[in-house]
Amino acid sequence: MMIQGKDLLCISSIDWDFIWQGHQEIMSALTAAGNRVLFVENTGVRAPQLKDLPRLKKRIRDWFRGTKGFRQEREHLFVYSPLILPFPYSRIARWINRFLLIRAIQRWMRAMGILRPIVWTFLPTPLVRDLIKAVEPLLTVYYCIDDLASSSPQARRITKSETQLLKEADLVFVTSEKLRQRAVQYNRHVHLFPFGVDFETFERVRVDPDDDLPDELRSLPRPVVGYIGGIHQWIDQDLVLTVAKRMPEASFVFVGPPQTDLSRLAQAPNIHVLGAQPHTEIPRYAKGFNVAMVPYRLSAYTGHVYPTKLNEYLAMGLPVVATDLPEIRRFNTMYGNLVTIAQDPVHFAKAIEAAITQQSPESVRERIEASRQNSWQVRIAQMSSLIEKALAARQRIETSWQDALRRLYRAARRRLASAVLPTLAIYLLVFHSPLIWLVAEPLRVATPARPADAVVVFAGGVGETGKAGGGSGYQERVKQAVDLYHEGQAPLMIFSSGYTFVFHETQVMKDLAIALGIPPSAIILETKAANTVENITFVEAILEQHGWRQILLVSSPYHMRRALLVFRKMAPAITVIPTPVPKSQFYTHDVGANLQQIRAILHEYLAIAYYWWKGWI
Repeated sequence: MMIQGKDLLCISSIDWDFIWQGHQEIMSALTAAGNRVLFVENTGVRAPQLKDLPRLKKRIRDWFRGTKGFRQEREHLFVYSPLILPFPYSRIARWINRFLLIRAIQRWMRAMGILRPIVWTFLPTPLVRDLIKAVEPLLTVYYCIDDLASSSPQARRITKSETQLLKEADLVFVTSEKLRQRAVQYNRHVHLFPFGVDFETFERVRVDPDDDLPDELRSLPRPVVGYIGGIHQWIDQDLVLTVAKRMPEASFVFVGPPQTDLSRLAQAPNIHVLGAQPHTEIPRYAKGFNVAMVPYRLSAYTGHVYPTKLNEYLAMGLPVVATDLPEIRRFNTMYGNLVTIAQDPVHFAKAIEAAITQQSPESVRERIEASRQNSWQVRIAQMSSLIEKALAARQRIETSWQDALRRLYRAARRRLASAVLPTLAIYLLVFHSPLIWLVAEPLRVATPARPADAVVVFAGGVGETGKAGGGSGYQERVKQAVDLYHEGQAPLMIFSSGYTFVFHETQVMKDLAIALGIPPSAIILETKAANTVENITFVEAILEQHGWRQILLVSSPYHMRRALLVFRKMAPAITVIPTPVPKSQFYTHDVGANLQQIRAILHEYLAIAYYWWKGWI
């Protein structure tokens, strides 16, 4: 039973249109089961070489072929051909590539409504690890199918990153026993899954008598000894050439894309390289073989390799001759020496000759049954079971820690509420209720104006805001004094302030009063006072000098209480009629008060306390 209804991000080590392998097979099967897959084509394990130029050109074509590199291959299956800098171990390139790749994939995920996919990666590069962290997957599966570090000198640099990925992955699948032995050093969730075979497709071609052979095979002399797959550097061309010369009557056929120099194989007339073929045609080519071969060189790299076409050969009932690969020996241990292992060219040729002449119906059935047990259907069902279990375990863990975290958050919320609610209540009372104005009301003192000897104006200075001209500034106070003068309440006005901001404040007040129709002779300036006490002291001297005993006092509304208290203490002979600014712009409000208004009112109460302590009131 395959997983269903999941979102998967497949980070592939090959391109979608490359030789059909397990990458495409697994993701095709998963999409057919109702999962949604984004197949990210190879981002590289080494810097490109001249021979990679056609592949780079194809990548550019594929990018423009889609929408910003994304295209839909079939229902539920999307392919991304990223354009990135081809330097997988450069820090600068990695930084740029991380930005380009992660941003593009995250945008696609948002467009598709995907939050946390399952990441299934065939690549362990630093860039891939960056991408995995960025998408925050539900689960990370690393399918290690090759010993990439031994595939090329440049690729050796991948070792550190792969080790980290092995430690971080939730599940690790490997294709060979040697890969398993290495992986279990870093992860205890390692499972051996060699590449399988689309058994049903091969079986259908095998049993169909009307399925003709490809024309290239039908015309060749028989027997046909065949190989299917990429014709790469790990093919032992010396071995094949020697065997072909020893068996001139046989046709040696290679079906697959050339990936290295094959000029040596051209020396033998009975060696035929047919090139890459559509993967749907591969069973028909295999059906035309009499014997199949796995002629790999023995090396550190092939020591970790499970031949991907082995089960396809066996699905057609073909005898297989192979070099002495560890995975072939392990396969024979499990399935009873179904593959003939040859140690050198002489034994290889003899094994092929024996396979041609000594086939039996029983051996054919054994090969087919072994292939059936290694079908992709069985493989993916086993993988899916492990994924489901891992997801369930992850959910239990997440539920466990989430519950614990929720309890901690609930407790924290209770503590926070006990602190925040009172603070919030105070905030609402102070800033969104009339409380401050109720508290400030005792500071307001105002009586109806009546005739007096003079209007005394205490200027604003820096005012309640602490800035020049701020608060209930001199403009408002001069306007109130001018109105009282025009009403006939007093024949003179005294402006008191020692504050200077560019120009002396009292002079500016006088100029404004004159502009409002007050004759200069009706204005007296007191220019030395720096605070309320000095305002009253210096004004009292002026009043004494002229024999005046009754004044109209103009100041800000909430400064009036302090001014009156000081007058009563320091100039008790003067009758003060409080006539503050009726509508102060600074103190304008609807319900609550702002921070500057609160500060100004608090300042008045503190100033009254200070004046009391100093004995001024």
